[in-house]
Amino acid sequence: MYGNNIAVDATFPVKNKRIHASVSFGSNIGVDAIYDFAVEPIFRSPDFRYYAGVGLTTLFASEFKLGVMGELGIEYSFPRTPLTLGLDYRPAIIVLEKMDFIYGNFGLNVRFRFK
Repeated sequence: MYGNNIAVDATFPVKNKRIHASVSFGSNIGVDAIYDFAVEPIFRSPDFRYYAGVGLTTLFASEFKLGVMGELGIEYSFPRTPLTLGLDYRPAIIVLEKMDFIYGNFGLNVRFRFK
């Protein structure tokens, strides 16, 4: 995660799309909210999907930072357990406090699914 190394992550369904939100911790606190406009199966498997979206990112550090973030990832939902494993890439353009481009945001996600 941008500026941190661990996050609490959740997805919230919105029709066949979703909101992907996270709060990250480490040396700073960050909050991301991304609208995943594409959540589609890979290889016709409902358990293996890719997702893509855009949203906002903030970082509360010595300087407040606000930016626009993209997201591209894949995930696998284990059919017999309530776990989902995902990998995503989240480049960001920071517009406040100082303009910057962040390209090294990769995340490994392990999510517990509530039904």
